[in-house]
Amino acid sequence: MFISVVIPTYNRLPILRQCLQALERQETGGPLQAYEVVLVDDGSTDDTVRWLDAHATAFPHLRLIRQDHGGPAEGRNRGVEEARGDVIVFIDSDLVVTERFLLHHATALARAWEESGDRLCFTYGAVINTHNFDDPTAEPHKLRDLSWAYFATGNVAIDRRVLEQSGLFDTGFRLYGWEDLELGERLRRMGVRLVRCPEAVGYHWHPPLSLEQIPDLVRVERERARMGLVFYRKHPTWRVRFIIQYTWLHLALWELLTLGGLINERSLRPLLRWLIRRGQAGLAMELLRLPLNRFGVRSLHAEARQQGHLVG
Repeated sequence: MFISVVIPTYNRLPILRQCLQALERQETGGPLQAYEVVLVDDGSTDDTVRWLDAHATAFPHLRLIRQDHGGPAEGRNRGVEEARGDVIVFIDSDLVVTERFLLHHATALARAWEESGDRLCFTYGAVINTHNFDDPTAEPHKLRDLSWAYFATGNVAIDRRVLEQSGLFDTGFRLYGWEDLELGERLRRMGVRLVRCPEAVGYHWHPPLSLEQIPDLVRVERERARMGLVFYRKHPTWRVRFIIQYTWLHLALWELLTLGGLINERSLRPLLRWLIRRGQAGLAMELLRLPLNRFGVRSLHAEARQQGHLVG
């Protein structure tokens, strides 16, 4: 098995360094004969390309592909086109993996192929969220790290031919969100099975919450709402409605949990500031998710009304 790790990146140089260094330390053997890392720089405006050019000898497995800023869907498709492997692993550029990460994916895939007699499956590894930049792999697994997504590109491995038969990612998803889950809906309809591979652990680093991040988090929810409707137009099912929270039930739920909007990013600021100062940024983020979810769901319904959609 030859694995191509496809990673789109945009302005994430500090954590990208750790991501690439971890991938250079991968163990091979068993079903994993060799691997490469296909990094697609999506028009970064920081020092990503300059730094990689200056340190090219430190990353013998790496191939750098450059493109104008087009979003992660376009970047992943470009990475697959350039890849040489028969298996594609997708991770994000802020994920730091363990030394047997690829070997675990390869072993689980080979076992699943042998048991089923076909390659209609993909392996889904574990993602542990962490704020620890200096030592991300020291983070313990937490209950909130569990994911029920079917196909999420933070940590998956799939046969290249199966992936190509699905049609790859829809580049109509140019803003934040849903392009991987939309591809997952097409894979599901092809009969592609999810194989859990919790041994293939990736540590997803993101900076601890600061009050300065709030406007950007609100922007992301607005983008998710717009892309959620793109998802729903392609797959107008109740399953997708629940995935993107496009139901009156979700609208009522977040109105209830935020007391009709009384709990919002402004009213929470004093409490968030207090928690952050006391080293409880994680708890602060969980509280902030209440108004962010309300904003996202309301934005989704407002966008739907503008486009003439109705929800039952």
